[in-house]
Amino acid sequence: MIKVVEVSSDSNIGGAGKCIITFLKYFDRKQFDVSVVLPKNSLLKPEAEALGVKVYEMDNLAEKSLDMKAIGSLKKLFKEIKPDIVHTHASMSARIAAKQCRIKTVYTRHSVFEPSRKISQGPGKAVNGWINNHTADRIIAVAEAAKDNLTATGVSADKIDVVLNGVEALKPAADIQKVRSGFGIEPDEKAVAIVARLTEVKGHRYFIEAAKILKKRGVKAKFLIAGTGDTAEALKRQIKNEGLIGTVKMLGFLNDVEPLMNAMDIQANCSFGTEATSLSLLQGMSLGKPAVVTDFGGNPGVIRDGENGFMVPIKDPAAMADTLHKLMTDESLYESMSKRSLEIYNECFTAEVNTKRIEDIYLKLLN
Repeated sequence: MIKVVEVSSDSNIGGAGKCIITFLKYFDRKQFDVSVVLPKNSLLKPEAEALGVKVYEMDNLAEKSLDMKAIGSLKKLFKEIKPDIVHTHASMSARIAAKQCRIKTVYTRHSVFEPSRKISQGPGKAVNGWINNHTADRIIAVAEAAKDNLTATGVSADKIDVVLNGVEALKPAADIQKVRSGFGIEPDEKAVAIVARLTEVKGHRYFIEAAKILKKRGVKAKFLIAGTGDTAEALKRQIKNEGLIGTVKMLGFLNDVEPLMNAMDIQANCSFGTEATSLSLLQGMSLGKPAVVTDFGGNPGVIRDGENGFMVPIKDPAAMADTLHKLMTDESLYESMSKRSLEIYNECFTAEVNTKRIEDIYLKLLN
């Protein structure tokens, strides 16, 4: 039995936390003994315990990558439970503690963003590369763009495995018209949804501008925005000022996105500043929903242009509107992309496929 400890510094459940939960649901319990280290009172704790996974709570870990006290506490814990592998999710403290205990270490990079000059040039790049290369035996990047970020900051490409995220398939709604009516979608309307944190780099304002263009063309459609964040009020003002009340709907935080994913016809992604392998795009694909996305970050690894959706340039609402219009009005194209979305999901993005790839990295590391 191979003993693995997953370490997260997250108090809330974000994208990384969802990925950890997915792994905990699907790992091979005949081959692996997995436990989790979390900050005290993390929302991940009840989720992990409900799956029968042992949870260790730790002080000085919450929302911190590096803390000297946490290193000491983690070293003590690792010496006690003697794991074969420590797998960290944004915790440098755990990597250092594991290496000092001579335990094999895996680190997952869950994010994609433009590296700063401090760590992508000159001495800063050399130092950053040395630290990451020496505190991880293997590094998992959740998108090719995440790997590019790492190598741009001095990390050895030979240490990196690209493992795209995976999700559980959503269930098709028994009464799709009832679900759609719950979101105010009329029978003769199409529905486009964007599911993302409300922050500038997710590009919601360009999504709203695209909605305005399509409304002017007389396209019958609802544009649905799910999520919360610091741009909420600005987006509400934009919707009002552009005369889009009733056309663009802000849904707030959805604890369960399955009804929305069933209700929509097309998913949009307008990110331009940070995007790894979008879990919401994968969830939509599991229901056969094609997407129109920006050609940024991990999006090209999920949406194959012309197969299960289309790519458009960042910050280009006209291109977004034109492409959405094309997909809304060409039924044959929509049906072929819907079919391909489900096929690509089943081939590449199931929870089982993702978990098996991570397990293979563990086995290769120990062998």
